[in-house]
Amino acid sequence: MNDREQLAALIGDIYDAALDPAQRTAVFEKIARFSRGHSGGLLSKHSYSKSENLYCCIGAHPESLQAYSESFPELDSTADPLSIGVEQVVSTADLVPYEQLRRGRFYRERARPHGWVDVASAVIEKSATSCTFLSVVRHESSGLVDDDMRRRMALIVPHVRRALLIGKTINLKQAETVCFSDILDGLSAGMILLDTNGRIVHANAAGSAILDEADFLRMVGGRLVASEAPVNAALQEILIASDAGDAALGGKGVALPLNACDGKRYVAHVLPLTTGARRRMGLAYNAAAALFVRNAIRAAFSPPDVIGRMYKLTPTELRVLLAIVDVGGVPEVAAALGVAATTVKTHLSRLFEKTGVGRQADLVKLVAGFFTPLAG
Repeated sequence: MNDREQLAALIGDIYDAALDPAQRTAVFEKIARFSRGHSGGLLSKHSYSKSENLYCCIGAHPESLQAYSESFPELDSTADPLSIGVEQVVSTADLVPYEQLRRGRFYRERARPHGWVDVASAVIEKSATSCTFLSVVRHESSGLVDDDMRRRMALIVPHVRRALLIGKTINLKQAETVCFSDILDGLSAGMILLDTNGRIVHANAAGSAILDEADFLRMVGGRLVASEAPVNAALQEILIASDAGDAALGGKGVALPLNACDGKRYVAHVLPLTTGARRRMGLAYNAAAALFVRNAIRAAFSPPDVIGRMYKLTPTELRVLLAIVDVGGVPEVAAALGVAATTVKTHLSRLFEKTGVGRQADLVKLVAGFFTPLAG
């Protein structure tokens, strides 16, 4: 294989390694060989901690490469950012007089025992707080860094830099996806992302549980199907219309009633994913609409003390407020709490004063506003 063929294959391997970390050590071995070097590595320096982390080492004695970076900082190709640019290949002689290197402890204790005589380095990435650079060590059998080694590294460095950026982007997207999925799985409402044909492209934990039950909603051939024929027909029409976005369905979407076999009632809200952040979320899953499903009878509320702190309620006032929501009118609340109706009326008037509403129905709406979408 001639140099041109070897370079083309190496470039392909560099980008493959951006997708598969397991290939990176082998790729850096090929970089060292192509550059006419002996060994080397990709290192990252963090200015905020004054530390250097060894990303990957090729060849023998990785601890020596770490010692090179830590013990001989004047050989750091990132030390003078004004004189050395990104992707510029430099040798020891560009950074420090060679005789000074030979007198140093690193050369005597680390480099000379391994036959290292020179290092070619290039900054791959630089930011305000960190810097990553590629270093390839030259063995005494090959002599000092020469023009041929500089030329060969210059051909490789831009691709190493792009591959590093690609790898970071992929890792970031993977982290975003995991974080996004964790957030959706934390919702108490079932959420199912659908395309315009009703195919299920993603479901959170609650949504998957609903589908596993195969009661009022189920998956058939990868598509979402409602058990009640009229509801299923309406759902399919809504999904087709969702392709037109808010203009067709409205920004708040469309609600559908659902009935379980045990008599429990549920409500499904279909929200088009066609504008702003909603569209970006949908594109991540190739979805056109999001279906949110929750029990229409019972809802989970934030801890009662949140409401109490918000309106500065006493424990008794908070107890009366929650009883009004759960039980009903004054006589029923009085019986449930074991107090006189006049006592309930007194607390009720204070609740009106503190919350700024004037009807019991408004108190119920106020508490409903503290509904939490989080599971558990």
